[in-house]
Amino acid sequence: MAVFKITFMAETLGRTVPLTVILPTDKVYMPGMPVREAGKPYKTLYLLHGIIGDDTDWLYGTRIARWAAEKELCVVMPSGENMFYVDQPWVGNCFGEYIGRELVEFTRKTFPLSTKREDTYIGGLSMGGYGALRNGLKYSDTFGAIIGLSSAMLMDESLLVDNPNPRFPSERLEWRKSVFGQDLKAALESDKNPRVLIKKLLQEGKAIPDLFLACGTEDFLYEKNAAFVDFLKENKVPVKFVSAPGSHEWDFWDTHIKEALEWLPLEDAAAGRSSGNVI
Repeated sequence: MAVFKITFMAETLGRTVPLTVILPTDKVYMPGMPVREAGKPYKTLYLLHGIIGDDTDWLYGTRIARWAAEKELCVVMPSGENMFYVDQPWVGNCFGEYIGRELVEFTRKTFPLSTKREDTYIGGLSMGGYGALRNGLKYSDTFGAIIGLSSAMLMDESLLVDNPNPRFPSERLEWRKSVFGQDLKAALESDKNPRVLIKKLLQEGKAIPDLFLACGTEDFLYEKNAAFVDFLKENKVPVKFVSAPGSHEWDFWDTHIKEALEWLPLEDAAAGRSSGNVI
């Protein structure tokens, strides 16, 4: 499995940013195995980390490299800092446009990736789950499927409530204003809210990306995820929701990102030989 560590100039962020890419171009096919067609572009999953994480989180926290190789899948893992993958033009951080447009354009120019919507997916955990939903819906012409694991569904009335004993930066009211804007009520009614985006796509008669959501029943975000699934069902939006024992931790995400890859329309698993195999 080839792993690329990249830095490049992102115009939407006004600075050089890090990027980790998994690409199974070094796969050695064993006798009798079907060999990938030369020059065939790769399907791609843009995979977002959670708060206080970085672009290497998924690589070290899960077996995503192994499963990507089996599925002939490119996985692009950007760094979202702690900005929830939304635009903050008042400080020059347009993370939403970076994820939904510039990153896709850059990686398609740089690697042999499919440009088809049905071959392009976005996913994430916690903060990244929210970012995947928001940007997957915002840029629904680009992404054919969305994966959200333990998604941080902050966009409800709780966004307006301060926490005097925060565990994470996102629980502080002033921090939320720095990310979502000083007028948090307006943010709830904007395209930063996945519910608003769903309603907009329905009203416009546009295709909604396929949705895979999972959350552990012991996760502190479980009720918010279940409520969002209820909203989707009320609006007759198809969704696969996996509710299983687990909390907000890597064992759950490791298990369910594999399940999500099985759900995506990917290549049949073929082990092959690569840097991830030992003889």
